[in-house]
Amino acid sequence: MIAEERVVTYIRSLETEECSVLEEIEREALENGVPVVRKETQSFLKTLISLQRPEKILEIGTGAGFSALLMCAYAPEDCRVVTIENYEKRITAAKENFRRAGCGEQITLIEGDAQEVLQGLEGTFDFVFMDAAKAQYIHYLPEVLRLLEAGGVLVSDNVLQGGDVFESRFAVERRDRTIHARMREYLYEIKHREGLVTSILPLGDGVAVSVKRKEG
Repeated sequence: MIAEERVVTYIRSLETEECSVLEEIEREALENGVPVVRKETQSFLKTLISLQRPEKILEIGTGAGFSALLMCAYAPEDCRVVTIENYEKRITAAKENFRRAGCGEQITLIEGDAQEVLQGLEGTFDFVFMDAAKAQYIHYLPEVLRLLEAGGVLVSDNVLQGGDVFESRFAVERRDRTIHARMREYLYEIKHREGLVTSILPLGDGVAVSVKRKEG
């Protein structure tokens, strides 16, 4: 946990419930061991979507479809969401959840490896939510920035890795060192890359918000 437990507990105590379908989908996902964005991250995501009012959202990592549905609930009615997932069981569950929530027409789920799918996408998106394999963020970034329109927002979730990312590589488990190194590389890149303005927040498991600057 990045923030003090009592701080997180208090913030979560202030949250209000979503519609019954979303609440059910979140509960079922957690019961089945499918990761769902944390409550405080959900609140932040809703605020950003309400502020940005995107017309086209790209999500990398569908999971059970909860975050795509959450973004739909706070985006303009004509907003369209494209979401990418490679895990067959999650694809089946997400499609069913989109149907249950009545968002089957608003959300397009593309099946396949995210890197390959991203390379094949055309057009631009004004909001991107990245919540997939953490070690791959650095590899997804060039294609994500190609697809992100000027003035668009990139939100990267779980970037602090439970606090591991700011520890020495020798302080983390050997099996986690690749993720550790790649996430540190990713955070350095989005903070120092010309054309991006980025803030890294100790919210949930760490959230980075990047804005692609307009030329001039």
